[in-house]
Amino acid sequence: MGKIVITGGAGKAGRAVVRDLVEHGREVLSVDLVRHADLPCEQLVADLTDYGQAVDALKGAESVVHLAAIPAPGLQPDEHTFRVNVTSTYNVFAAAPLLGLRRVVWASSETILGLPFERERPRYAPIDEEHPPLPEFSYALSKLVGEAMAQQFSRWSGIPYIGLRFSNVMEPDDYERFPGYWDDAQLRRWNLWGYVDARDAAQACRLALEAEIEGAEVFIIAAADTVMSRMNAELMAEVYPDVELRGEIGEHDTLLSIEKARRLLGYEPRYTWRDR
Repeated sequence: MGKIVITGGAGKAGRAVVRDLVEHGREVLSVDLVRHADLPCEQLVADLTDYGQAVDALKGAESVVHLAAIPAPGLQPDEHTFRVNVTSTYNVFAAAPLLGLRRVVWASSETILGLPFERERPRYAPIDEEHPPLPEFSYALSKLVGEAMAQQFSRWSGIPYIGLRFSNVMEPDDYERFPGYWDDAQLRRWNLWGYVDARDAAQACRLALEAEIEGAEVFIIAAADTVMSRMNAELMAEVYPDVELRGEIGEHDTLLSIEKARRLLGYEPRYTWRDR
């Protein structure tokens, strides 16, 4: 088992991925623009928008988990977000076959699916990977470009490129905010009331490194439930009464389908705000 490089290892998801892999006996290198005091691994400061730095950062690695990005819309100007995310992703994707890496796991985004569902409503629910991509801003567009690049790099190289469409990543302290959503279904309608615990995001990354996957695949990664105390049928009837419901939606089951991840990765969320 060789070294795993985690780009963006100092971020919210990245810290959880580093800890999970270290706990499972893997050698890990965090690559980020900053160091983090609490990471239990070697750290390298590098700018992945520079191709030479990306290649140097990945030298000697077995695989890479590419999480480095401007993590959300509105944090930087749109052009800057798009350029940084696409350029850094291209550089990591291109460095992988150059250096003979075994696998690329990377952070795509739920936003590709049409979030925040203002221009268009979801075509159906629970929403899954077959839903058409409907990026509504430059951040989401950068992730869709990443998925297109992954398909071609995998075709050229034969390396699996596995994109994880993470839902809104939460740490345990974030759960304190959830009761503030319950009285107004509109507050979190923008992603069908979804979320994922950072520790489950880390589980998904580890499983994606190990699963028998070929080619380029994408997976929605969410918690098993919603952020809401109210039942799904009530939420959908109030906010999306005209959206087709496909199959059982359960009382509180996630409306961002994780069935593909369960089936092909063995992913099973372990953490929920309800245990808090």
